[in-house]
Amino acid sequence: MKYRKKPVVIEATQWFKYGDHPAVFYNHNSVPTIRTLEGEMFVQSSDWIITGVKGEHYPCKPDVFEMTYEEVEQ
Repeated sequence: MKYRKKPVVIEATQWFKYGDHPAVFYNHNSVPTIRTLEGEMFVQSSDWIITGVKGEHYPCKPDVFEMTYEEVEQ
């Protein structure tokens, strides 16, 4: 079977450096990190930080973000 994602409007911020998103912190090895529902994930410059439908945050690589999301008018 095939499935399509339901159309949901999300919030996202492209991350480049510390301070671009409050959910990103530097771990004990000084690596940009974000806490997700699945555990901690590393963040790289230009990753998108997505706020999910339950308020959770997770990173998304720019190429995947571009294929998956489009900007909506506010």
